[in-house]
Amino acid sequence: MTNIKRAYYYFFYKMYKLIDYTSAISGGAFLTDFKASLAMIALEVWFIASLFNYYTILIDENFIVKKIHFIILGILVLLLSYFTFDNNGIWKDYIKKFDQLPERVNKKGSIFFYAIIIFIIGNFILSLYLLYEIRKN
Repeated sequence: MTNIKRAYYYFFYKMYKLIDYTSAISGGAFLTDFKASLAMIALEVWFIASLFNYYTILIDENFIVKKIHFIILGILVLLLSYFTFDNNGIWKDYIKKFDQLPERVNKKGSIFFYAIIIFIIGNFILSLYLLYEIRKN
């Protein structure tokens, strides 16, 4: 479990650094932790939504996501974000800790980070397309 937790914090670290870098370039370097948390929440919602889509595609074509599903999903994702990052400010310690990693490790981590982002977004788009094709017929 600690490896999963560490990977999750590292993913947040990479998201934080990406947003910090792009915000500094565009002149909007404020609330970086909030922006990183928001981006993490968006990726989590897209990932879970694609699971709902695949459930509909593969198992139950008549399954319709109801309002209560979105409410429960939203609450779970927000609680996860709150208790892992925002509640105790532990993310600051992880930022300092991961800043100490060798450049070689961070480059490998960046490749993994971008691959995960591309996978989640691509998977979500694919699931929407497949769901559209099933509903069209």
